[in-house]
Parts: sequence; structure tokens; C-alpha cells
Amino acid sequence: MTTYAKKTLLLALSAASVAAGLTVTGAVATAAAHTGSDTPRLAWHPCARPDGPAAQECAELPVPLDYRDPAGRQITLAVSRIRSDRPEARRGTLVVIPGGPGSSGVQRLAQKGAALQRETAGAYDLVAFDPRGVGASTTASCDLAPEDRYLTTLRSWPGPDGGITENVARSRRVAEACARNGGPVLRSFTTANQIRDLDRFREALGERKLSAWSVSYGTYVAAGYAQKFPERTDRWVLDSSGDPDPKRVARGWLANMAQGADDRFPDFAAWAAHPDRDRDGLRLAARPEEVEPLVLALAAALDRAPRESTTPGVPVTGNRLRQALQSSLYNDSAFASFARLVRAAQDGAQPPVLPPELAQPLRDEDAAVMVGVVCNDVAWPRTSQAAYQRAVGEDRARHPLTAGMPVNVLPCSYWQGAPAQKPVRITDDGPSNILMIQNRRDPSTPHFGALKMREALGERAVLVTVERGGHGVYLGNGNPCGDRAVTGFLTTGERPAGDTECAG
Repeated sequence: MTTYAKKTLLLALSAASVAAGLTVTGAVATAAAHTGSDTPRLAWHPCARPDGPAAQECAELPVPLDYRDPAGRQITLAVSRIRSDRPEARRGTLVVIPGGPGSSGVQRLAQKGAALQRETAGAYDLVAFDPRGVGASTTASCDLAPEDRYLTTLRSWPGPDGGITENVARSRRVAEACARNGGPVLRSFTTANQIRDLDRFREALGERKLSAWSVSYGTYVAAGYAQKFPERTDRWVLDSSGDPDPKRVARGWLANMAQGADDRFPDFAAWAAHPDRDRDGLRLAARPEEVEPLVLALAAALDRAPRESTTPGVPVTGNRLRQALQSSLYNDSAFASFARLVRAAQDGAQPPVLPPELAQPLRDEDAAVMVGVVCNDVAWPRTSQAAYQRAVGEDRARHPLTAGMPVNVLPCSYWQGAPAQKPVRITDDGPSNILMIQNRRDPSTPHFGALKMREALGERAVLVTVERGGHGVYLGNGNPCGDRAVTGFLTTGERPAGDTECAG
């Protein structure tokens, strides 16, 4: 399962911090040995990945399963670092905070570490960790059946006629399985614990403060850390933020995706109708305004008569086409693969090839952490099936591209056990050291939701809006103007005097 697919599962909503290495690299007998105090020592070892920085190192960090009992049961986090290649220029440690919930910080550091090193010119050691439940960190399992772990079932797409009876049954089944099999480890998968784990990592690194680059869901983690530990933040970047409303949290992020898809789709439509697509056979219509009706009609046809794909037993349904569209809106580079899927589904001569993230179920551990964080963070309302059905019907009418999925029932409505603590409320109480950057047409964390984060932070933050589409701005879907703003802040501490815009 790729990081990209994980990011698109529930929120899509993805920080590396680094160690100076002077106080934490002494040899120890085990990767998680403790010093004489309660601060763990980290035993680093090389762990370079293909196409990643050769200097990447990894270690294991023990953290309390329950911070109310810090001396009790410990679990393990996989942590990673890339030390500054210019020690004379080093000014601190920067943590890369990934999105999700469910994305790997270690993997993101491998993917972005070299570019981040170049941009910051050795100003930081770069660090990251896999949150609880992710990658090489301690995981949990709900023991879900494979059919309940497909992207299109975990995302709770309604039936072809908009019905949700099957979604309700599956949500109950998943909630019951997680309650039965997940145990205290699954219950510990919360944003609040990720914030505490990040501070534990800071202590183990021997750092008084951290800088951060957070992306998507990671911006909620970063904002929460800045709220809880403001004096421990240095230069703090929130890239692609959602609405931090503590009463809704992920429920609000999901609901906002319907409008986010509508805002972003015209970029794909313009691409798919451009004459340049003719040379690759991917031009879907003569005019951009014809692309959406074409895609919606094809999805409806596949609702009625799914097409067999190259993956036996996994046909191209209307909902798999809709989910493929949602994934493709994250990055312009994915437009061609979606157009190719549309062409193949229309043609009928050869079976279409589904994207890998749609052709197979997720690992049970990946499904557990994604559902677990969303459901553990805040109590979801015990809404009746009839109320959900009405909400889905209304949302389908307003936003046909997402067909009611963003407001549909999830296992959280049947989750057993109250959240361990209330979600943090983000406020303007703290130092003015936050730079927000946001694409204007983000399909996952739309601009209007980011404005809620900006409002909550008040004078603590400055917002740079980039006139682009896609999810994830810095060193990704942004532009040189936006990249310069982030790099300048991380290297010099300078931000724009006020909220500003970067032309596309």
C-alpha cells in the first residue's frame, strides 16, 4: 500500500524533525535503552532506502502506551533522521510531520529529505517518525475481512442508487471488530498521543525546540503541538490545513471534501479537453464543460453494469471510478492515468487496469490506524440511518462528483468507548512563528477550511495562498513563489508582513 493511497483513504489530510546528534548518538546495547533519567537514548543505524538520501538513519523510540501511566507499558515508534551535511550552517532540528492519518514519516523523509536538504542548505538536521500504528512502529489489528478493507468500502461510498444500508451494516461490523480485536493499543491511536509522542521524540533528540514542516492531517498535529507546547516551537510550517473545529475534527474535514472536489475538477476538465491530449488519445471532450457530464454518465453506467478489470474479482464499478477521480485530483501528474482509465472503461475492447490502491484491500493494520485515529479523536453523533440517508441524498444533489460519500456513515458512529480526552482547541495564544501555505484549489483540505485554521491562530500565523490546484504545496504541487516563501522562512525566519498570494 503506497503512502499516496493511504493519504487518500479518509482525509488525505501528511514532518521531519532532526537531531543534532551530539547528545543522542552514543552507543547503547539496544535500540531503546534508557539513560539514568526517564529520557530514552536512541541507537541510530543506517537505513537508506532506494532513491532516498544515503545518509538516512533509523532508531526506535519507546513511548508510554498511556501517558497517564508513563512508567507502565511501553510501545515503540520507528524514528529517522538525516543529519545536516553542513554542520557549520546547522541552526536546529526540523521535524517532518506526515499526513493521513496513516502516513509514514520515515517514508516521507526518504522521499523529501534530499530536496529539503538542498532547500535549507544544511540549516537543519531532518527528522521524522512513524506514528503509532504506522509502518515499523507498534501496530494494531481489527481483523477485518478483506472485503471491508478496500478503499471504496472504507471511504463509505453509497450504493448505486444512493442507498446506505450496506454502509450502515459494514460500519457496525468494522466498529465491533475493532472493539473486539484492537485492544488498548488501538485505543491509543489519537492525535493527542501523537502530539505527546512528538515531544517525547524532541526530548530524546536533546533539543529544546523543534522546527516543523507539516502536511495535510499533519498540520492538525502541528497546530495541536504548538497549542500545547508553544515554548518548544521554533519555525513552524503548516502546509495544506483543514478546519480545526474541535467539535467535528475529521467529520468536518470529510464533509469539506465535496466542495473541494468541485473546486478542483475544472483543472482536470481543462486538461482533459485540451487539444494536446489528442496525441496520447486521452482527450475526453472537445470543451472543458463537457468533461464532468461525461465522467458522471460513465460512473452511472458502471453502477448499472460494472466492467471486469485486469484484477480478477475486482471490477470497475461506478464507485471505483469515482474514487480514482478523487485520487487523481491530488496532483496534476495523475490526470493522465485517470483519463486512461476512463478511455478503457468506455472502450470495452480490453479490460481496464485499476490503480493498485483500488485493486487490492489495504493491510489490516493500515485500515486499523486510519479508522482508529478518526474515531478515537472525537465522539461522533449517534445519528439515525434515516438522517444519514437524508444527508447523503442532499449532498449527492449538490456535489455529484463525490456522490454523498463525504457525509455518509462511518464506523465512528458505532465506535465503542468515549474518547480519552477532548480535542484541543486551536487559539492565538503563543508566539508568532507559524507560516501557513495553501493551494487555492485543494481537493482534500480546501482553502475555505484552511481559512478557519488561519482565523483560529490569529496573529500567530501568516498565510500564503498559492494560485494552484492539488494537495500538498511545498516541494510538491505549489510553485516557485510558494516554495521561496517556505524556504525563506525556514532559513532566515522571515515571513511576509501579512497574508499574501502567489500567482500560478
